[in-house]
Amino acid sequence: MTSKKIRIAFLTVSSIVFIGIGLTSPSVQGYAKERYQDLQLFAKVLNLIQKYYVEPIDTQKLIYGGIKGMLHELDPHTNFLPPEVYKEFESETTGKFGGLGIEITVQKGVLTIISPIEDTPAWHAGIKAGDKVVAINGESTKGLSLVEAAQLMRGKMGSTVVLSIFREGFDTPKDFPVKRAVIKIKSVKYTNLENGYAYTKITSFIENTGNDLRKALQKHIKKHNGIKGLILDLRRNPGGLLDQAVLVSDLFLEKGIIVSTIGRNKKEREVIYAKKPGTLDDFPIVVLINEYSASASEIVSGALQDNKRALIMGQKSFGKGSVQSVVKLGDGSGLKLTVARYYTPSGVSIQAEGIVPDVEIEKLNTDVLEKARIVQKVKREKDIKGHLKGAREQKAEKNAKEDKTLQFWWDADGDKDKVFSERDKLLKDDFQIMQAYNYLRAWKVMETFGESESSKAPKEENTKTE
Repeated sequence: MTSKKIRIAFLTVSSIVFIGIGLTSPSVQGYAKERYQDLQLFAKVLNLIQKYYVEPIDTQKLIYGGIKGMLHELDPHTNFLPPEVYKEFESETTGKFGGLGIEITVQKGVLTIISPIEDTPAWHAGIKAGDKVVAINGESTKGLSLVEAAQLMRGKMGSTVVLSIFREGFDTPKDFPVKRAVIKIKSVKYTNLENGYAYTKITSFIENTGNDLRKALQKHIKKHNGIKGLILDLRRNPGGLLDQAVLVSDLFLEKGIIVSTIGRNKKEREVIYAKKPGTLDDFPIVVLINEYSASASEIVSGALQDNKRALIMGQKSFGKGSVQSVVKLGDGSGLKLTVARYYTPSGVSIQAEGIVPDVEIEKLNTDVLEKARIVQKVKREKDIKGHLKGAREQKAEKNAKEDKTLQFWWDADGDKDKVFSERDKLLKDDFQIMQAYNYLRAWKVMETFGESESSKAPKEENTKTE
């Protein structure tokens, strides 16, 4: 998660010396003196290397290395970005950049894939969330920072990088060749589930994600005179820009806290609130998350969950709840620095905790789903040859004539080789989506039931007691 704003007080060497001559408290003087001595030590080592090292050495290389070593003592999301890396970093948030299409982190000292971005080279090469990258082009990743690992993965467009992957179920690491390409991310994907229900998937939070989601839902509203229910899929979403997470949350909340951040000073808490204008709040929402939903995904999930706006389903999220701000430095390099932690509206830190779903549902692969469908068939009226066709069956046949690629998910044949529409494929192949859809439909039924029961309740009459 990256915020573009940062407030850092910089002290020059001269100001440190000035502080040390008695114009401040003894504690501040002692702190300044200690830091100055440390800087003297660094400068002395640098000078000795420049003078006496066996071969000439690039001073900038030494300084960059010193900075990287210093940051290695901090969390894995704090990194130094050399000029060429910083330039690429800026382009990534626009939704078009060169690379493999993966989000990485370091877990227990091992380079780990948070998630491959859908429809990118890594996705098509078979890279999966949770994969451990033990080597890149034969070079071990042990001890590498995220930036160093990213640099090894970058290269000329069209060239191939080999990732040595260890995955649960592998006896030894396997090599996955991935061809570098220009990554164009479509962060919002929409599918009409029919009957007024909508499915949207956010693959990552980049520029315009909030606006793209609003446009997709407005088209649905225009076509169906509203939204009966929405599935918001944030599974395998590695995060992205804070402002876009806020926009997505604000789209569904008319009031309340979206997220708050607390930095080093625990007394200073920055709070972001929802705004009422433009809110879409007249339909139920089910949000899908899993163990690879991170950062911005967790902010949206936490905001909708704590404000009782959505039902969160799936598996516990990743737990990346720290705030990084990026500072551009004088030589074109950058510093990506962890400056705060995120807190949900109820005041719970996301960091290393994650979002716990309201309803836990494990992911079932298509093979398990297929076996579950193999049940003993019971003869019904519709199975009798020459039976009188019902209205639903007549409608299905009519629609099938209009669209020969369509097979309804209630088809008794269950032929997996037939071509499914996008909607029916989602419901057939993804157990969690199917369950979310069932919950939405039950939600509306229960609402209707509640309304009808309340209308039957006897009205209270005005009485007068003497």
